[in-house]
Amino acid sequence: MRVYLPATMSELADPEGLAPRRAYAVTGALSDALPHDDDESLEYAAQLAAADASVVRLAEHRDAPRRRVVVSADVAVQVTDQVADPDAAPGAIEIVTPVVWSQVACVHVDEAAAAPDVSAAIAGDLGAAERLVERDLLWYDVSELASLVATGR
Repeated sequence: MRVYLPATMSELADPEGLAPRRAYAVTGALSDALPHDDDESLEYAAQLAAADASVVRLAEHRDAPRRRVVVSADVAVQVTDQVADPDAAPGAIEIVTPVVWSQVACVHVDEAAAAPDVSAAIAGDLGAAERLVERDLLWYDVSELASLVATGR
C-alpha cells in the first residue's frame, strides 16, 4: 500500500529510515469523505494531509530546515481507518514499524523559497498556511536523497 509520511529534512539523513508515526493513505474514510474523487485525486489528498502534518512535525523539530517533506513509501500493512485521535484527518493511519529506505518510492519537498511561509505557518499565520496549500512540493527520486540531504536544496 502506498503511504505518505510527514517528515523533516533532518530525518532524511537517518540511515535506518523513518521511525513509526502517523501517516496518510487512501482509506475507506478518505474515499467516503471525497466520494467524487478518482484514485489519483485521493492519493493527492493523502499527500496533502501528510504535507500539513509535516508542518506540525517541524514545530516539534526546531533544528530542522523549514521545508515540508512527504515521504511516499510502499509498505505491507493492514490498514484500519481508526487512529487514536478522533480529530485526525480522513486517511490517517498509524505506521507501527520503521519504514526503511528500500520501501521509499520518492520524496516530495518544498522548494527553499517556501521556508518563510513554513516558519510563519508554524507560528500560527493562517495566511501563510493557505499559501503553502497552493505550493506544489518538488519530486525527488529515492536515488537523489543523499544529494538532497547534503546540499539542503
